[in-house]
Amino acid sequence: MDAAELRATQAPIKEKYKSDPNAALITLKARGSIDSEGIACKVETGRALAVAGLHPATGGSGLELCSGDMLLEALVACAGVTLKSVATAIEVPLKTGIVTAEGDLDFRGTLGIDKETPVGFAEIRLRFDVDTSAPQDKLDLLLKLTERYCVVYQTIKNGPRVSVAMRRV
Repeated sequence: MDAAELRATQAPIKEKYKSDPNAALITLKARGSIDSEGIACKVETGRALAVAGLHPATGGSGLELCSGDMLLEALVACAGVTLKSVATAIEVPLKTGIVTAEGDLDFRGTLGIDKETPVGFAEIRLRFDVDTSAPQDKLDLLLKLTERYCVVYQTIKNGPRVSVAMRRV
């Protein structure tokens, strides 16, 4: 897909959202079920079933997916798609691109060993390694726009309102 095809594909969608802002409000959903045999949760990904479990650093077997890894994988996926889309739109030729996300956790917080240790990632680093002939000013713009339009990155960075509820079924 080139820049013209991307614009042509997105033009009617953008026009619809401009004329009817409510049409742009979509609720994405994820659903999982607690595994009755182990400490795991089966997550419906829309394409396959993923089984998430404890990370080996908290007693897991390593056979299930770690939800922290899944968060970083979602960031890499979103950032990679956004990077490619923006590169196409602003005509930055990418021969190759590698997207890497790393996150630092202190498992003492998760395991309740130290009440002062936060639970969750203390730092996440996202890196793009690209092979391109584009000048540096175009790469700077590519990075700026990728950051701006990556849904997962912006969600992590800005921390949306989150609510939690429990219902008896």
